[in-house]
Amino acid sequence: TAWRVLQLGGSELDAVERGCGQCEIDQCDGSVGYGGSPDESGETTLDAMIMDGNTMEVGAVADLRRVKNAIGVARKIIEYTKHTLLVGESASLFAVRMGFPYEDLTTQKSLSVYSEWLNQSCQPNYWKNVVPDSSKSCGPYKRPEKVSCTEEQTISRRSVHNHDTIGMVVIGGSGTVASGTSTNGAVHKIPGLVSLVSQKSFFFPSHFLSGGAAATGDGDIMMRFLPSYQAVEYMRMGTDPTVACQKVISRIQKYAPKFFGAVICANTTGSYGAACNKIPGFTQFHFMVSSPLLSQPTEQVVDCI
Repeated sequence: TAWRVLQLGGSELDAVERGCGQCEIDQCDGSVGYGGSPDESGETTLDAMIMDGNTMEVGAVADLRRVKNAIGVARKIIEYTKHTLLVGESASLFAVRMGFPYEDLTTQKSLSVYSEWLNQSCQPNYWKNVVPDSSKSCGPYKRPEKVSCTEEQTISRRSVHNHDTIGMVVIGGSGTVASGTSTNGAVHKIPGLVSLVSQKSFFFPSHFLSGGAAATGDGDIMMRFLPSYQAVEYMRMGTDPTVACQKVISRIQKYAPKFFGAVICANTTGSYGAACNKIPGFTQFHFMVSSPLLSQPTEQVVDCI
């Protein structure tokens, strides 16, 4: 969809919005758009962001409720506000003022996922050091009178079959970059979680424009390391996109060897690459590429490191 927009004369930003928006409609992997990843109250909420390499403007929404086109709302933040990020109910109210309809993001599938989770004593969840024991109970949880902290588990609680976001980087013929992401976040997350932080795509303006990157996976771990920013920094210094992605993954591995995540990178010369962290059940990462050198959009695969 994004490539078709470019072929019809649309801008790089148009391509990102339409491409990510198509994934929201298609409910890609169950991890983008409505009807997926219910939080621990059973509600689906959305996060999205879009970045314009011409102006260096960013629009983002988090914890967006009852509005399906999250990436579209994010773009309206660029076009009609001086802000960057709107969250929660206020983001939904902004969306309605911009003409987006209120719609139910719940489906029979998401209700079924939520019901099954409740029947399994709310396992897994994202609580720790609380009473009652979060590994055996649905709560409600509270702080214990005496705190005894356990070592944080670095292995992701998310399914390795769920990339939990779409990340897209578009490089125009003149080297202009646009990028964006959209996700419905972690399944059974604690309400209020912002999932897009680690997935932010970064680029640099005008005369030293270098490229863009996007990340996916366990945002609670990955956001601590700013993977997309770091990948573009490596490319700015002349590093090949594949190597840049690998170096980012290696940095995170030192502190969280069992994290679930991947990064895609593209520079303004048309080179691209990706890397992922190897864990049981996740040994390869698949991503799509479209370019004038390819007759059609092509699936690419990299072995995780």
